[in-house]
Amino acid sequence: MADSPISPPPGEPVGARPDLPVCVRHPDRATGLRCVRCDRPACPECLREASVGYQCVDCVNEGRATVRRPRTFVGAEFSQRMVVTPVLIVVNVVLFAITAALAGSVAANQRSALFLDLVMYTPAVAWDGEWWRLVTSGFLHFGPLHLALNMIALYVLGRDLEPVFGKLRFSAVYGVSLLGGGVAVYLFGGIDTIVAGASGAVYGLMGAMLVAVLRLKLNPGPALGVIGLNVVLSFTLPGISLLGHIGGLVIGALLTAGLVYAPAAKRNNWQAVAVVGAVAVLVVLAIVRTGQLV
Repeated sequence: MADSPISPPPGEPVGARPDLPVCVRHPDRATGLRCVRCDRPACPECLREASVGYQCVDCVNEGRATVRRPRTFVGAEFSQRMVVTPVLIVVNVVLFAITAALAGSVAANQRSALFLDLVMYTPAVAWDGEWWRLVTSGFLHFGPLHLALNMIALYVLGRDLEPVFGKLRFSAVYGVSLLGGGVAVYLFGGIDTIVAGASGAVYGLMGAMLVAVLRLKLNPGPALGVIGLNVVLSFTLPGISLLGHIGGLVIGALLTAGLVYAPAAKRNNWQAVAVVGAVAVLVVLAIVRTGQLV
């Protein structure tokens, strides 16, 4: 190992110069070195290389604690590490595996009792008070292809949005969009329709992507193209819940607008109001619909 440029001169043991000051962290060690920031004496072990000279470990730690981490236009601390997106994918995959195992079939997992207890079914919500179906249905899928398509879309969108929105805001957009898709089906869907899938939440992320692009004044063409293609597929492909898709898309876009256009002053408070307000509106609409059905 090469000698450190701040090591004591060869042949001079540590602490052998009583005329020198001692290290503030090691009183038994005399040193002629000092921290360029606080000017306190420090031995080579307690110094770290800085942009100019060397700083003691105390100053380095203090500097790290006081340096503000960069924030995005949404107000979140930027981080390239995804956490929420892979967790959501795992939850969806695990729940699919459980329903498939209970049904004894990968292709017909919807036959399991658990699937039937969690899927979106309007009479069960209105007449039996099973409100959880508005949310739990967003974690169920009809077969492996349905699951794969939604999870791929979730990964692609989450890869771009979660680092910018941060874990908390990204989770809020996903969760409220999922609820928005379920409530849209509850409000306008057929009374005997069974609906499941993360598509409402995924479409909400598409809406969030579009609003974010507009907020940053970037070219919205690619985002509009993706949304337009998926909306057309929702109209043309059989067995697709158009209401769930549109509900998630609209709620996701509106909530994201509340997040990205929130006033800089007390931004977090305004964003919290936007999230709570969106959930409150959806809950009220669901309650009104229940009153009409009961």
